[in-house]
Amino acid sequence: MEWRASHILAKDCALAQQLLRQIKQGGRFETLAKEHSTFTSRSSGGNLGWFGPGKMVGQFEAACKRMSPGSVSDVVLTQFGYHIIKLTGCK
Repeated sequence: MEWRASHILAKDCALAQQLLRQIKQGGRFETLAKEHSTFTSRSSGGNLGWFGPGKMVGQFEAACKRMSPGSVSDVVLTQFGYHIIKLTGCK
């Protein structure tokens, strides 16, 4: 199985929760990623492209496995910070 995902990485849990609320209220994921993510993928709206098993940290990959394409995760904590993940494909 491979996944395609975008994410927003925040160092602060409160900011991640605020961004998740905005997304659930209709905020555009890509725009919020460009404005707030601390990861290099911010310039592409958080797009991480395709990845397979073992390419992402465990918590991130586990969240992707539970999601269906088009869905947005709750806040996922990893050693890098607080992620909001949007699964955009799987194959």
